[in-house]
This record gives sequence, C-alpha cells and structure tokens, in this order.
Amino acid sequence: MSARTLLLTPWMSPHRVISWQRAVTLAFLGKVQVLEEYEDAIAAPSVTIKMPAVVRLTQGGVAKKHKVRFSRMNVFTRDGFRCQYCGVRKGMSELNYDHVVPRLRGGKTVWENIATSCYPCNDRKGSRTPEEAGMKLVRKPFKPQTLPLVPIIQSVREIPPVWRDYCATEGRGADDDRIQVA
Repeated sequence: MSARTLLLTPWMSPHRVISWQRAVTLAFLGKVQVLEEYEDAIAAPSVTIKMPAVVRLTQGGVAKKHKVRFSRMNVFTRDGFRCQYCGVRKGMSELNYDHVVPRLRGGKTVWENIATSCYPCNDRKGSRTPEEAGMKLVRKPFKPQTLPLVPIIQSVREIPPVWRDYCATEGRGADDDRIQVA
C-alpha cells in the first residue's frame, strides 16, 4: 500500500508530498480535490474509498516558510544537486557537503561556508581552501532566503507512475533519471 500523496497547488503545480491519511482528511474537509487514485482501497465501517494519489488544493495560496533551516538536503537543494567545484549534477548518494574554509582552520558549519561537492572533488580539495587546491567555486555559498517549493526527487524509480504526468524531466541524458516536480 503506497503511503504518499502528491499535493498540488490550486494552479496545478506540485507543492509537497503528504501522507494518504492527511490527503483523505483534507478531501473530507473539502480543502482538496482528488485528481488521481491508487488501486488500493481504504475501508471504514460506513464507506470504502480509493487511496488518493494526487490531490489539488481547492483554494488559497501556498504558505511560505519564513526561515530556511540549515540541513544537508537544503544545502543540496540550494546548489541544485550540483557539485560547486566541477559543476556536474549528481544524485544525492554521490554528493556531500564541503567546508570551503576547512574546519581545521576554523571554518564553521554555516550556510556561507558550506558548498555541495561530489566525492572526487572533495577528495581533491582535501583540507585546503579552493585557492590552495587550484579549484574554483561555481558559486559562492550563501544563506538562502527561500528554497524552491518543489522537491527534487532524485530518481524516477522513487515516484509512483500515477505522478509522472505532474512531473517534469530534468535530466540531461538517457542515463540521468532525476526529475523535478513541475
């Protein structure tokens, strides 16, 4: 039984992934319209319904977060899942975050000192600054005011097929199966 439901804005843009239980609650409250359903049924004593796969908010705007929390995923999202040294977009399992000014030299774990890097570039840089390693940052790290509202899903295999019409392919080649919900 799939436990995820794609929540769309009133304008049909993906907003977030929620539990099917939350989607059912929102549907019964009239706050969402069910657009797609899974084959699985939810049975209660008085009613049986299909599990919602894709729902759309019926009214209102999407709330914005006022502060972006520092986390590995948010750093990767800020940097577009792209190594900030070689510029290559990679899957989450192929990335880590790098202290631009190494911790050994007093570098802090803060937005302005952390950049997404692939493992080969991170190994090449080592405990040196980018200048000392002969490397250049694609973009200087910064503290974002906001992040994209849409999650980047790292593999087409991670999403249910019923969501695919609501998602845009972001890959550059046949071997790149990352997508971004459109």
